[in-house]
Amino acid sequence: MKLRIIGLVAVIVGGFVYATSVAKWNPRGLLSRATGGAVADTGAPLWSGPSVTRGAGLSSDEVNNVEIYKMAHPATVFITSTTLRQDFFLQVYPSKATGSGFVINDRGQILTNFHVVNGSQELTVTTTDKKNYKAVVLDKDPDNDLALIQVETKGAKLANLRLGDSDKVQIGQKVLAIGNPFGLEGTLTTGIVSSMGRAIGDENGRTLEGMIQTDASINPGNSGGPLLDSQGNVIGINTAIYGPNGSIGIGFAMPINRAREMLDAYSSGRKYAPPILGVEVLPIAGDLAQELGYPAEGGLLVTKVRAGSAAAKAGIKGGTRTVQIGRYYIEIGGDLLVQINGRQAEDGNSIPRALRGKRAGDSVEIALIRSGKKVTVQATLQAASDAQI
Repeated sequence: MKLRIIGLVAVIVGGFVYATSVAKWNPRGLLSRATGGAVADTGAPLWSGPSVTRGAGLSSDEVNNVEIYKMAHPATVFITSTTLRQDFFLQVYPSKATGSGFVINDRGQILTNFHVVNGSQELTVTTTDKKNYKAVVLDKDPDNDLALIQVETKGAKLANLRLGDSDKVQIGQKVLAIGNPFGLEGTLTTGIVSSMGRAIGDENGRTLEGMIQTDASINPGNSGGPLLDSQGNVIGINTAIYGPNGSIGIGFAMPINRAREMLDAYSSGRKYAPPILGVEVLPIAGDLAQELGYPAEGGLLVTKVRAGSAAAKAGIKGGTRTVQIGRYYIEIGGDLLVQINGRQAEDGNSIPRALRGKRAGDSVEIALIRSGKKVTVQATLQAASDAQI
């Protein structure tokens, strides 16, 4: 009996092996047909991709970002400003604020914002290799929120950045911002130039004119860091954000050409005292200009004139009433500034460009449209001073 059972099993196993190996019979096919195709033939692979997994390559834009970061990051520094304060019990304690800056030469000179170093009793610069250096202020331009500081490198060569030409910046071009937002060292953000020639007010009541607007994220702690173009040139100094709660896609940078003037003055051994006109303006043209009673060619609508300024002494008039246009409130009724020293005034950078190379005491000729008539006045420029901060 046992021999019959063993023989029967051998016949069954042998037949199954013959059918599946020699005759190529597939029992899954019967199961598939029996279940309406619910069981798939697993002879095919379960995926159609390559048999070896590969990482995605970088696009040309990503490669550009990586290269610029590797070049600019070592030249971007972390600045700690220490100020001594008194508490309610008259106890003195150190208060620290932080910001960013960037090295501009191998002598250890660094550009940053004035508000980063203002009032400091002690400045400490930390480089990317975690070395700390004491720093001193060499020169400052409060009206443009700029400062030049120096660290003693003790013979060490610091990485530094090239300064570009902010007059050639165009709306839409790519920009990269590097800094230390919220103390997060070496943060890179990217975006585009959103607009040019913006005028914004700072926390001390000054108006910063001719600013570069960008959607590259700028947050507290980014102040003083470089805004770079796609070639790695510094075209601006990250300065301000719109609103108190961090980046919402609207940040502002001071054009680097404004800092060049301070650097030129310092290198020539003279105190930097940038001339100011003392006006706030709004570029208008086309239908808006005509709707407000000005020629379609437009110009710079003077909205405010600083009391006692060169503009005030020259008789330039600011806005007299406020109107709402869309979601914006505009001071109207003032002069329309159309030319400075014979050069057309058409955007927010027109005044800074016209004053470049000028000094306090120099005179400029300003053409205005007032009550439908063209008027020409002479304004004697004044120096921005700490007393006006």
